[in-house]
Amino acid sequence: MSKEVHYSVGEFARLTGISVRTLHYYDEIGLLKARKNDRTGHRQYHSGDIVRLQKIVTLKFLGYSLEQILPLVQQETFDSDLLDTLLAQKRELEEQRSRIDIALKAINRATAVLQDAKEVDSHVLIGIIHSIQTEKEQREWLERYVPSEAVSGLYDRSEEELEELDRRYVELVQEVKRLVGTPVEDPAVQQLVDEQLKINIGFVGEDSYEALSGLADLDEEKLKELEALIPTPFTPEEERWLQQAMEHYMKQNGLS
Repeated sequence: MSKEVHYSVGEFARLTGISVRTLHYYDEIGLLKARKNDRTGHRQYHSGDIVRLQKIVTLKFLGYSLEQILPLVQQETFDSDLLDTLLAQKRELEEQRSRIDIALKAINRATAVLQDAKEVDSHVLIGIIHSIQTEKEQREWLERYVPSEAVSGLYDRSEEELEELDRRYVELVQEVKRLVGTPVEDPAVQQLVDEQLKINIGFVGEDSYEALSGLADLDEEKLKELEALIPTPFTPEEERWLQQAMEHYMKQNGLS
């Protein structure tokens, strides 16, 4: 029968790659207790603790908390209880992956905007990120009031197309803020409205644009729900001015 091997805390840390500080913490919370050597008074681990530590490291890798791991490492066999926790852990990790994917998408889009514009109004950039973050909720809301193909035409785009839309959106906001207060009949204001309408129609298509334009007929309470998902970068004064400019454009072009 082979003699059991014992390790000091430092030796065990070097052997397993786990820091002494972490081992002390595991000892403190009862997750992996070191034993006191009666002869030397020093705390030590034995070879069987390596297997227990492997359980801890593996369950941590799967995303379990130390609180969840504590009862699991004490079990010699696993049954359907572990199956239930594994399935729950799988769902949690899939949700985390989804959040990470959305965060990476937002970072990529924000990076593209900043690389192009160099300097962007903080409300505008946060608005773009917030819009990406709430895209799922936006789609669900829109599909209650407009055809699903119109919603798909708005969102199902390549990253290159979406980055171009972000760039034009930033330019629009900057131009509105520069021109606000200018008489709405001024040629520069009307050109701004004309260019923006052409961009919008060109992006989603004429049929989808008309369907989405119908949202303006919804009652105020419903529109507030959409505004909460897609906050405007404009002040109330800028919104009123922009609306007046749009109304003047529609009247001048026989579209009202």
